[in-house]
Amino acid sequence: MRKPDYGIDAPVMQRNLAILGVVLVALYWLAPSIGGYSVWPGGAFLLSAAVMYWGSRVGKLRLRDRLLEAIPWRGDEHVLDVGCGAGLMLVGAAKRSPRGKAVGVDIWRSVDLSGNRPERTEDNARIERVADKVEVRDGDARELPFPDESFDVVLSSWALHNIAVGTGRAKAIWEIVRVLKPGGHVGILDIEDTAEYVRELRARGMLEVRAVGPSFLFLLPTYQVTARKPDAAVLSDLPKSAS
Repeated sequence: MRKPDYGIDAPVMQRNLAILGVVLVALYWLAPSIGGYSVWPGGAFLLSAAVMYWGSRVGKLRLRDRLLEAIPWRGDEHVLDVGCGAGLMLVGAAKRSPRGKAVGVDIWRSVDLSGNRPERTEDNARIERVADKVEVRDGDARELPFPDESFDVVLSSWALHNIAVGTGRAKAIWEIVRVLKPGGHVGILDIEDTAEYVRELRARGMLEVRAVGPSFLFLLPTYQVTARKPDAAVLSDLPKSAS
């Protein structure tokens, strides 16, 4: 039976670390008069590459499951995964909402994730037997192609930090809140900028905003951010768009 492939994160960095490590270790053994103590930094580079590879294959699945366990699922949610990549979070959400629907959007940058393309995501959904509950679309986090209050849960994992400009990240958070239904839940995993996410979520009037971490199961220390949108009765006092 085939297993899903959720890709290698930061593949160029992992490749370069491995190559540099091999070169330094080989230099030590082949030309000790030149290599000197190169075996120690070479070993450190190889170990870093191995840890990063483990994080891509194992660690990020564990962090995904921790985040999904923090969401109070009913089983019929309409879920959005922002920056879905190969479908790690998307597929996990679809499994927890068997009577619902999970939609993933991405701009499909392969520099961030190996094999990052919608066909890979759809294939993983088929392997995990949730293809009928998953939809994949092109979409930018800063301009989500959905009406207001469309989703019960909005998720994102290791994606928003790739938006280089702070105002763009703020716009993405405001878009996430915009498409979330009253009473709905947000869950975000990321390696940096999470203090910004917390600030923007609170500015938008979100409740129960929490940041947990760091966890060291991924390539870099990862933080988990969760929040809940107020019920409809209190939404009228909240700002309507990002500044």
